Amino acid sequence: MSTTQTFTVTGMTCGHCVASVTEEVQEIAGVEDVAVDLPTGAVTITSAAPLDESAVKAAVEEAGYQLA
Repeated sequence: MSTTQTFTVTGMTCGHCVASVTEEVQEIAGVEDVAVDLPTGAVTITSAAPLDESAVKAAVEEAGYQLA
């Protein structure tokens, strides 16, 4: 059964930002889907098991952004 978690990312301003965050988050083990809503900064992640927030934070920071 999949788990869905939503995080808020600050600093995204364009489609390239969305692509960068999506690409990094997809590299986390167990991630099945990543949906980014640019206007709100919401990043919804579907994964096989609940993700550790520190893993998500590291991926978002690798892309050059911050968790709110």
